[in-house]
Amino acid sequence: MKTKNAPSNKHLATSFKVKAVNEDGTFSGYGSVFDLVDSYSDVVQRGAFKETLKEWAKKGGFPSMLWQHKYDEPLGVYTLMEEDEHGLYLEGRLLIDDDPLARRAYAHLKAGSITGLSIGYSIPRGGASWDDGAGVYRINQVDLWEVSLVTFPANDAARVETVKSAMQGPRQFEKFLRDAGLSRTEAKALMADGYKGISQRDAGMGGLLDDINQLTAQLRG
Repeated sequence: MKTKNAPSNKHLATSFKVKAVNEDGTFSGYGSVFDLVDSYSDVVQRGAFKETLKEWAKKGGFPSMLWQHKYDEPLGVYTLMEEDEHGLYLEGRLLIDDDPLARRAYAHLKAGSITGLSIGYSIPRGGASWDDGAGVYRINQVDLWEVSLVTFPANDAARVETVKSAMQGPRQFEKFLRDAGLSRTEAKALMADGYKGISQRDAGMGGLLDDINQLTAQLRG
């Protein structure tokens, strides 16, 4: 297994079954599930949240509860976060008495039209390694900074929108590559030939994703 720098400042979404949604706005579920491969080929390993939860405990709180990863749209507070054998278990309380957006989120949870939780995190140095055999990043440590209620319980839709934005111009494409984990030098190297061939190709988004994945994999070695 080779060690590589996994992309940072990421989101990892999972479908979750709400264990309880109560009249006072409290709910419980899983913010992340272990040993599942997401659309970025990331797999969260058991123990990945232990250190970050210790750091939050020292601060006397928990990561933020957000709506759709929007930093200016908090929904409430988390009252419990812990690892168990399944994943990152959490309990939270929506501020339904004081926040119209929280009441809206509560209504969607009750109706089942919102069934996604997504963690916002970064990966510290040495916190992930590339498994050549499985073709995945195995994440063994994260810095957790928020857990959002989200509409889509998987990353595919957001990823397609990211690629569409990247295709709008060379500068946007370079930013996309840097966000995907390439260094400035690697991104510039791909930009020399890769962007022109991809951006002018008459293909669907799936083909573009395949092209980008192949090109970035080659640069990463």
